[in-house]
Amino acid sequence: MSEKRKIGIAGASGYGGGELLRLLYGHPFVEVVWVTAHQQAGQRVDAIHPHLRGFCDLVCVDTSANPAWDSLDLLFMALPHGESPRLVSKLPASLRVVDLAGDFRLRDAALYRKFYGGEHACFASQKDFVYGLTELQREAVQKAHRIANPGCFATAILLGLGPLIAEDITTGTIIVDAKTGSSGSGAQAKAGTHHPTRDASFHAYKSFEHQHVPEIKQLLYDLNPRWDGGFVFQPHSAPMVRGIFASCYVTLREAWSSSAIQNLYNKAYGTSPFVRLVQGSPNVLWVRGSNFADLGFVVEDRQLIVFVAIDNLVKGASGQAIQNMNLLFGWPEQTGLLIPGACP
Repeated sequence: MSEKRKIGIAGASGYGGGELLRLLYGHPFVEVVWVTAHQQAGQRVDAIHPHLRGFCDLVCVDTSANPAWDSLDLLFMALPHGESPRLVSKLPASLRVVDLAGDFRLRDAALYRKFYGGEHACFASQKDFVYGLTELQREAVQKAHRIANPGCFATAILLGLGPLIAEDITTGTIIVDAKTGSSGSGAQAKAGTHHPTRDASFHAYKSFEHQHVPEIKQLLYDLNPRWDGGFVFQPHSAPMVRGIFASCYVTLREAWSSSAIQNLYNKAYGTSPFVRLVQGSPNVLWVRGSNFADLGFVVEDRQLIVFVAIDNLVKGASGQAIQNMNLLFGWPEQTGLLIPGACP
């Protein structure tokens, strides 16, 4: 294409914003022209993200700054939860948007209050957003104008469970045990993510109250309104920086062979460039730094365990956001994203 699309990033100082920049500077069809940061306003991007030296010389402006919106083709919002609605209310309706936060994922305002702990500042705009789990929502994303990017846990879990629920082959309660790295908690150090405590720590958290539960159940019901809704999700904090590993325990309505399960996932993801089916268990090391989701399983009679590994910052956030952007503009969804994992 002769002219690159102009991209803005609101919230460039965090891990999500840094990953957007890292990946977008390898994208052939876009130019990042505007970035914001609140506390780091006035600083160059490569001072905040030193790994981008030689790639990005932009200076961050304050998050409240209003650029010439009409000069942008798309805005990524990589802001803390609760801040996106205040910005959306200022945007022209014509501007394409991909929101990496959780503010426009849920269609139920009461669930938003329950799981995000406050009132939504612009819930009327939720109807303008399509939930953007690319592999399961590809057609809807292609027709959309604004995208609510899924959460990182939700991405891994829905990729594992989506085809099973859509085919209506499960029964009873599904149990998901998932582990995440410290980068999922953001760039600001907290007691639970500070390296001296996180390095040797392993613990469960947010039992029955993780904010990704309602978006997971919402999409599973969309895929199959007959699904009985039995679902328990327990996240764990693991001593690693990047990665999510989800183990999904499922009871099938009847016995399935390994080859039949393999065929089901091949049918679901055969045209998806970023879902790789592996034998047995995947490994977060194989996907680190990449937009790939590695999926494996084991089955015995009616008992099925599905394993999914992703990089929480890439496929679980910024990489998926760019994948959705590619579909919005009609580009191949792998454009700028075909990067292998960094191993070891």
